[in-house]
Amino acid sequence: MSTLQWKLNRMRAMGLPEIGYRLQQTFKVKLEARGIGRAQVQQPLAASAQVGWLKALPDAIAPQPYITAATRILDGRWDIFSLRNIELGFPPNWNRHPKTGHEPPLQFGKQMNYRDACVVGGAIKYFWEPNRHLELVTLAQAFHLSNDMRYADACRTLLDSWFAQCPYPLGLNWTSSLEHAVRLTNWTVAWHLLGGEQSPLFEGVEGAAFRQRWLNSVYLHCHFIAGQFSLHSSANNHLFGEYMGLFIAALNWPCWKESARWRDVAMVGLENEARKQNAPDGVNREQATWYHHEVADMMLLCGLFGRANGYEFSARFWTRLEAMLTFIAAIMDVAGQVPMIGDADDAVMVRFSRESDFNPYRSLLATGAVLFARTDFAAKAQRCDDKTRWLLGESANGIFEQLKQPNRERPATRLAFAEGGYFILGDHLDTPEEIRLVIDAGPLGYLSIAAHGHADALAFTLSVAGCEILIDPGTYAYHTQKVWRDYFRGTAAHNTVRIDGRDQSEIGGNFMWMRKANASRVEWQCNGEIEQFSGEHDGYTRLADPVRHRRSIRMEKATRQIRVRDSLHCVAEHAVELHWHFSEACVVSTLERRVVARHQGVTVEMSMPNTDWVPNLVRGQENPPLGWVSRHFDEKAPTTTIVWSGNISGRIMLETEIKLS
Repeated sequence: MSTLQWKLNRMRAMGLPEIGYRLQQTFKVKLEARGIGRAQVQQPLAASAQVGWLKALPDAIAPQPYITAATRILDGRWDIFSLRNIELGFPPNWNRHPKTGHEPPLQFGKQMNYRDACVVGGAIKYFWEPNRHLELVTLAQAFHLSNDMRYADACRTLLDSWFAQCPYPLGLNWTSSLEHAVRLTNWTVAWHLLGGEQSPLFEGVEGAAFRQRWLNSVYLHCHFIAGQFSLHSSANNHLFGEYMGLFIAALNWPCWKESARWRDVAMVGLENEARKQNAPDGVNREQATWYHHEVADMMLLCGLFGRANGYEFSARFWTRLEAMLTFIAAIMDVAGQVPMIGDADDAVMVRFSRESDFNPYRSLLATGAVLFARTDFAAKAQRCDDKTRWLLGESANGIFEQLKQPNRERPATRLAFAEGGYFILGDHLDTPEEIRLVIDAGPLGYLSIAAHGHADALAFTLSVAGCEILIDPGTYAYHTQKVWRDYFRGTAAHNTVRIDGRDQSEIGGNFMWMRKANASRVEWQCNGEIEQFSGEHDGYTRLADPVRHRRSIRMEKATRQIRVRDSLHCVAEHAVELHWHFSEACVVSTLERRVVARHQGVTVEMSMPNTDWVPNLVRGQENPPLGWVSRHFDEKAPTTTIVWSGNISGRIMLETEIKLS
């Protein structure tokens, strides 16, 4: 897509107030490029906060994983998305793209086009990820647990190198408010792990000078964020993250005359966005499970920092967070797996845990169990992980173990999230014999661009006995590799029906949709031996000959059968494809007009009894892409996709039978 076409599409997604706001911002940036309106470093008027997010940091956590990770950092070894154990040095070159080696010029940051791979030298996320300074927290944790000054000194080396290499306001590290916010959050956590104002790093003349350099950069970061919020159609998780960083930093460093205003603006913004971005039923409106987790994490961090420092969020804020965790518990299968609905980029706000088996969703439930006294969260989480102990202190483990006791009463699992558009069908839930279907009948995404949504209306995932069978294949790419970006978020990459080779909604750019499919529930019943759901969407009514798709899903518990009926209403002839994406752990084969999939003792047989269509097995196809799964950002692997296809006209009902054994 040309830059001009992208700009036209982007303007179509804006209202007049947003256009006015963006013109104002453009004029402001031009003035800043000439030196007018830039931040001027202010001398601090007060010390930092005495506590961070917790009055007493835990010190009984097993230190070895943190020491091992910190030592790798000192050896110059880093993990950045698909890059494992890459040699970047210590300290690294903060302005070199870690994957391609390209070094963008140190131009005025706000005028650099970070979406252009030619400017960046590759995907911008690779450039930004190390600059978020998650590794700073690892070094600080290793110091806190071992009292070894090597790790504290390494924190000073890392920060001083960044201050020197990334001068305000030049380069790609001075372009994005969200990146500033995440960096500030990690700086705040590290500050307290290093001892706060009493840190040995601040002793003597040199220590005082280092502290001043750090505070100078904190001020510049806060000023940057406060002047460049992601508003209007961009007011999604980016805005939430910006408020998070500004709130936590202003709370931790109330050192300047602007600090109170920054704190108050951010706190009000967080309260408002918690309500706007998350439905009352707990579903994040971006319709993406990873961003659901990210926003929940942001709320958790802000809530804990605020509470520890005397700034308590409203009961509504905490209730909305608890509802978000309830949704995570509902879609998580007995093995702790969560469907990869919508976009995902592997980003975390702070990397608290270095456990090899860390599960971010189970971790949120463990923390939520202690915060909200939820026995069901404790049962799903299974254990109190390191992140929960870092966040809540040493007492968290004892509270968690009490909540996990088998004799404790547990609330029933919630199965319907009508506002978010998700519904669960299942049997023997949360037991080794469980069957769990997660059905998507929600909106495409949030706000006019629906940036992180996928064209997945009426798709569903299936897990049996903790084995993933039918999956959402994930995301893979963001700013680069357009063909793959469009495939993974397109209709063909989801367990639903595609008409005439077109997506249910129209892509307008890497993070933008134009015409959007509207999905809705028609029926949902989950009582008794038979459970069923039906819903419909209007994504294909935009065709010259409109097609309306209604899907019903019926689960018969006694026979362990699932019947999927896709009703298509049209007049003219259309090409129809039914895509079914199997986990890469499944062994899938076709036999005449049947499909058999096996995974760890679970066998699934699939057929279409009322057509003569023949299933086509596709695995790892490059052109066009089909038969792939992406478990992590910028990583993909072949998996099996089954496609039934044919032509239809008029009114037709296609039936798919799924038998479990």
